[in-house]
Amino acid sequence: MLNFAFFLNAVLFGISLAMDAFSVSLTNGLKCPCMRPSKMVLIAGVFAFFQAAMPLLGWFLVTKLIDIFNVLAPAVPYVALVLLCFIGGKMLYEGIRPCSEDEEKPCTESVITFGALLLQGVATSIDALSVGLTIANLTFPYALLEAGIISFVTFFICIGGIFIGKKFGTRLAGKSAILGGVILIAIGFEIFISSFF
Repeated sequence: MLNFAFFLNAVLFGISLAMDAFSVSLTNGLKCPCMRPSKMVLIAGVFAFFQAAMPLLGWFLVTKLIDIFNVLAPAVPYVALVLLCFIGGKMLYEGIRPCSEDEEKPCTESVITFGALLLQGVATSIDALSVGLTIANLTFPYALLEAGIISFVTFFICIGGIFIGKKFGTRLAGKSAILGGVILIAIGFEIFISSFF
């Protein structure tokens, strides 16, 4: 069971599942170009955690509670759409509305709260529940290993996204919140629309 194909499959799953998290990480970097390495690690860690947890939750639902999974699965794209549109819409509003002089201050890491980060983590990983279907034939240790590889790949992809966002965030200045909001809303619609194909 532990062969090259297993690891390749897990890495490819990690890359494909991490694309939404990469985009949101890029958005976070745009929003806060002064972000410290510790905050970058926290953000990437949260995304990595959820990208591992959702396939494992899907595996559990498919192998143990198949009837519940069949009921929940159709709601997944709707939940992702609502969460990402909410977060993206809030960012758009903050980027478009005129700021008073006392609001115009240098960026701080507090613009990305832990609560918002958890919402981003759930919204970008909820479609990974469906991976539970594809790994349902694995025993739990193998499913756990696959989830771990997905998490590892996601972590480093998200770190890259934050770095890129920080680089361009300093150049885009006040427009980064607008761009970030548009990206999040676009991801929400992409997840929603792709669920029909």
